[in-house]
Amino acid sequence: MQVILLERVAKLGQMGETVKVRDGFARNFLLPQGKALRANEANKKRFEAERSTLEARNLERRGEAQTVAEALAGKSFIVVRSAGETGQLYGSVAARDIVDVLAAEGFNIGRNQVDLNTPIKEIGLHTVNLHLHAEVEAAIELNVARTAEEAGRQAKGESLTSADAIYGVDEDALRPEDFFDPDADGNEDDE
Repeated sequence: MQVILLERVAKLGQMGETVKVRDGFARNFLLPQGKALRANEANKKRFEAERSTLEARNLERRGEAQTVAEALAGKSFIVVRSAGETGQLYGSVAARDIVDVLAAEGFNIGRNQVDLNTPIKEIGLHTVNLHLHAEVEAAIELNVARTAEEAGRQAKGESLTSADAIYGVDEDALRPEDFFDPDADGNEDDE
């Protein structure tokens, strides 16, 4: 199906271009979202008549997205979750959770704007990309930790995925003598 793009669509084209797409993509995404019109003479004339309005609206949305991107630049957000000693989360951090964390900080981001292919399933520092507009992206850092204190330690560069980092015990420095009394001879009937 031939469509006229009403805005820039990633990996497809710029505003005003006539592109060929699969029928299902056009019917289920581009047309209902208002991102394209069917390419026929009437719609071509309609697009040319509304072109300046569409470009102005696109420029306004891009400006708003750029403002949000500048506010988000370099920010780090803490997400507290339960996790095992190896750093494996008992649950996960998905796009929905990231939207909630950003909303708590005053940023209104949609779930479809979070670029997260798979949920985060371990503690640590994770970079997440946000698609705020077709032409504007922002990267934020998520600090996933068990507690706020651990998040502070992780932010300083400490790894918290081993027992020595969590409890302050160096597992490799432990010797058998630390567990057993070397003076005990094993005979309990010497008394």
